[in-house]
Amino acid sequence: MQKLNEILKSNAYPGRGIIIGKSADSEHAIAAYFTMGRSENSRNRVFVENGGGIKTKAFDESKMTDPSLVIYNAVRILGSKLIVTNGDQTDTIAELMDRQQTFEQSLRTREYEPDPPIYTSRISGILHFCENNFNHFNYAMSVLKRDSDDHGSCLRYNFAYNDPKAGRGRFIHVYKCDGNPPPSFEGEPVAVEIEGDIDTFTNMLWNALNEENKVSLWTRFINLKTGKYESRIINKNGN
Repeated sequence: MQKLNEILKSNAYPGRGIIIGKSADSEHAIAAYFTMGRSENSRNRVFVENGGGIKTKAFDESKMTDPSLVIYNAVRILGSKLIVTNGDQTDTIAELMDRQQTFEQSLRTREYEPDPPIYTSRISGILHFCENNFNHFNYAMSVLKRDSDDHGSCLRYNFAYNDPKAGRGRFIHVYKCDGNPPPSFEGEPVAVEIEGDIDTFTNMLWNALNEENKVSLWTRFINLKTGKYESRIINKNGN
């Protein structure tokens, strides 16, 4: 396992990232999502609450030039499931799973983002809780990325994690590192340590993200006995 703060401090531009796992005290399921940006359009955003989830919103509407890939529901609740993604596939997953399709089936209808020359990967995660018994949960993650060696076909990677262990989680992000264009994330979600309560965890993540490129961060700790949760949002704009 690796330490999240060390991974993030060594990478100036992972882009957008998802972390899912279990707290060190075994009392909470955890989820986190962050956004970063290099362009004015990408940096002109904040996270705002949207029902039980969150969405991205323009910080200054007058400076928003193209909302198509930067404004979306990032987190949605569907029954006993929590969905978190880096794009509007959040809605695709929620809508198709509500029609009895699986997480993987719903993502078969989507591909990487149409933003040449970067072709940003779509990363997604879902936490499944047993109805009426939050103490049992599992989670899955997905990466949809462009195959640069095969005329742009979409590579689809799905990862499932059952029986999460205390103090452990998985981390995926869209870019391997900074670059022009930045190369896509490679391999399976990284095994990471989960430490501290929600405020310790949130502050660690925010402080580890590159100061120039970080935009917004959301975290959630879900109590595995009661199902109640606490969330935190930090936005560089407006804070």
